[in-house]
Amino acid sequence: MSSSKPNSAVQSVVNELLADLHAKAGCERIGITQESFSVILCEVGTKCGAGSEAEARSFFLSLRIDELALARACVAGDNSAWEIFLTRYREKLYLSALRIAREDSAARELADSLYADLYGTTTRDGQRVSKLASYTGRGSLEGWLRTVLAQEYVNRYRRTKRLVSLEEESEEGVQFRAPEPEPVAPADNRLARATDDVLAGLPAEDRMVLSAYYLDGRTLAEIARMLGVHESTISRKLDKLAKLLRKQILAGLTQRGMSRRQAEEALETDVRDLQIDIRRSLAQETPSPAFSEKRVEARVPEGEG
Repeated sequence: MSSSKPNSAVQSVVNELLADLHAKAGCERIGITQESFSVILCEVGTKCGAGSEAEARSFFLSLRIDELALARACVAGDNSAWEIFLTRYREKLYLSALRIAREDSAARELADSLYADLYGTTTRDGQRVSKLASYTGRGSLEGWLRTVLAQEYVNRYRRTKRLVSLEEESEEGVQFRAPEPEPVAPADNRLARATDDVLAGLPAEDRMVLSAYYLDGRTLAEIARMLGVHESTISRKLDKLAKLLRKQILAGLTQRGMSRRQAEEALETDVRDLQIDIRRSLAQETPSPAFSEKRVEARVPEGEG
């Protein structure tokens, strides 16, 4: 749980809405007291960055408040909450896994692998460690679970691909090359820093889509199947992300003292020449070789920058 202290606007609105939100979320039947729910709401409200009471009120009233409460009750280890969770989402998780894995036993293994992480079977500093603790109620819990499931599949795919490639090359007697030297960092690393900051600030699903496409070399159709959407939706998302990234990186460069012209020239740099920790920024494991074969095209037509 975050230890950040809520600002006065968030705290004031939580105090104002607490009783209604606590009742609306059905907290009593899953063992969440008003005091505990207040802490949860302050935590997610602080993360949203609301700077005024009006913003905080709008944020809290837009939350999937019952799903947030259910997720946090599961994190706390409430058995009745976990039973409700399984009743609502177990079959949906399996169906989502089946769309991704396309084979029954693999789908069940993929879905089942998440339950321990979602329930929280280990503790850290006296608190349960559960993936559900990162759900904030800003979107549906079902959609969030689908993204987590797809991310797990991507991670498994990458690990398997690395192992298979290693075994195949060993069997064929391939001599492994020494790792290539690290590229020399440019004197002006503002582009790297700006790009890193923008990537790190993307929503989880956007990071997953970029990771799957650019790091793993997966096709639009494969990513669409993982998320249960149409291929054209992923194509539009990638196009939108490219434009958004360009604008945000340009803004980051000008904030770091570059002129508009300098910033635009800097964006012509191939990402392979940058010292950017893409793995950390996208919250992924070590990128596969597929990334080095692609160049992130973040250009937009003239006049859109």
